[in-house]
Amino acid sequence: MTDVATEKPRRGRPPVSDEQRQRQRLDLSRHAVRLFAEQGVAATSGEQIARAAGVSERTFWRYFPHKESCVEPLLTKMVDAFCAVVRAWPRELELVDHLREAYSPLLDASDEDIEAVLAVVRLTHGERALRAAYLMLRERAEDALADVLAERAGLSRNAIEVRVQAATMSAVLKVATDDVARSAVNGITTGTLDGHREQIAAALRGLSQVL
Repeated sequence: MTDVATEKPRRGRPPVSDEQRQRQRLDLSRHAVRLFAEQGVAATSGEQIARAAGVSERTFWRYFPHKESCVEPLLTKMVDAFCAVVRAWPRELELVDHLREAYSPLLDASDEDIEAVLAVVRLTHGERALRAAYLMLRERAEDALADVLAERAGLSRNAIEVRVQAATMSAVLKVATDDVARSAVNGITTGTLDGHREQIAAALRGLSQVL
């Protein structure tokens, strides 16, 4: 039996939970996007981003392999939101109708986060390093959509029809997001988001007849 009185107290900070880690990465992402938009990627250092977020530079580099990857947490939220709405697609509804009712660019997010995501998308057109990160995330989005669609159709995720449909969805989301990012340069509005939702729904019309 262990003698409680002789146990030594634990030293150092308590371990960080996955939830805390994700929150901190997202906070760093928000500060990085703001700085990238204000002064450009080249002029922004990891140290500046860490300082703006109130963490050590060591913590920053533990979360991100390079500063451009800071955009991933925000962009991942957008991909997750689209996958979530496709996953919740009721079989009795057309995909178009479901998207019109349920789709939002981000789940449980503020307008500030939506605007930050759209700011990243705009930045990717002039910042090659951010563009590379964006396109890599798009590839992961396609894989995630393939998993969702395969489960729905009862097919392998590697089935050609699943891969084509996933690629189509990912392409539609990319083009529509590029478009809404350009139109919302002066701020996001309800009308802008409604138009974005309608654009995606219309572009994917007829896909539900295949699945």
